[in-house]
Amino acid sequence: MDRDTPARRAAPRRRLLAAAAAAPLAAALPGGARAQARWPDRPIRFVVPFPPGGNSDVLARTLAERLREHLGGASILVDNRPGGTTQVGTEAVARSEPDGHTMLLAAATSFTVLPNLRKLPFELDANFEIAGGIADYMAIVTVRKGLGVKTLGEFVELARRQPGKLTWGSAGSASAGHIYGEQLKKHAGIDMLHVPFKGSADAATALVGEQVDMIIDGVGLGLARGGRAVALATFFGRRHPEMPDVPAITETGVKVELPAGGWGVAFPKGTPQPVLQQMGAALEKTLAEPETRDRLLRASVIAMWTPAADYRRALLSARGYYADLLQSIGMKQE
Repeated sequence: MDRDTPARRAAPRRRLLAAAAAAPLAAALPGGARAQARWPDRPIRFVVPFPPGGNSDVLARTLAERLREHLGGASILVDNRPGGTTQVGTEAVARSEPDGHTMLLAAATSFTVLPNLRKLPFELDANFEIAGGIADYMAIVTVRKGLGVKTLGEFVELARRQPGKLTWGSAGSASAGHIYGEQLKKHAGIDMLHVPFKGSADAATALVGEQVDMIIDGVGLGLARGGRAVALATFFGRRHPEMPDVPAITETGVKVELPAGGWGVAFPKGTPQPVLQQMGAALEKTLAEPETRDRLLRASVIAMWTPAADYRRALLSARGYYADLLQSIGMKQE
């Protein structure tokens, strides 16, 4: 039987005194240090600078669901903040408290294309911490059924016979689909009219409604498989596993460069390194799951973990590439 001694009776009192002493100390710590000590202690807001329904939204919601298991049951709430070709949502995260409870689905175009087109209120190095690169984007060159072409070569020939007549839709000015179209124009020697929409879903609706002739977007996969549009090629270095008969653009004879793109996860500058490391580890585990990879592939998203430093270098390199490309096609900073 345990004996009741003065020392045992004093133990609870010592624990209470220690807790009381620690409370003011914790309260005095900076927000980042408190987050580091017990992160995450509330839901994490995952800002997506795109509207619901597109590939980016599918990626974010898939990760939000699966990351819970690798973050001790933490809740991740997707917050769609479209506008300004990703500028609105990206800026919102840049201005957030660096306590580890706000993170960004960072579109590569936010840091590679937009800085070459307009003066932005944020910079990659000055305003963000990178947790890592998470995925690449397999866009599909897709045309409306009534256009009557079955291959990219046929589309190029049609465009050459009708300069400036064919249209291509995108998720917005300076979006990936816009830039891909500009690359196709330049390297194939054709002229087309760009029609920007508010997101991929709207561009897809316009294609099915025969309001535009082409899109270069991951949503083209579902349209083609459903028989609502015709896939001509992947705008990627390999074929899509779910459309093995559709060639990669590198197989079509059209020479295009495919610099780093896709998405990463970023936090506001000053977020504690242990938080970034923990999120990076959770992301890497999540992206390695076959179920997650298959689910993303159906949305033309290629799960691809890239360590933070490597992804940052890739973004900076791609920014230089797009500076030259945009200048060559007459797109200059506003």
